Amino acid sequence: MFSYFKSDPTKKLKKQHSMLLEEAMHAQRNGDIMTYSKLTAEAEALFKQIQDMDGEKR
Repeated sequence: MFSYFKSDPTKKLKKQHSMLLEEAMHAQRNGDIMTYSKLTAEAEALFKQIQDMDGEKR
């Protein structure tokens, strides 16, 4: 009944994922490939975690 008021636990992770991708894009544009690789790997791990959480909800 009150599930409408509960926050989505993946919402915060999705926002963090998009921020990581944006930071990675800026690093790539600045020529910092090491930082780009690190941030992209973190974003991929976070995306896998989001997918796992979405799979549990269904």
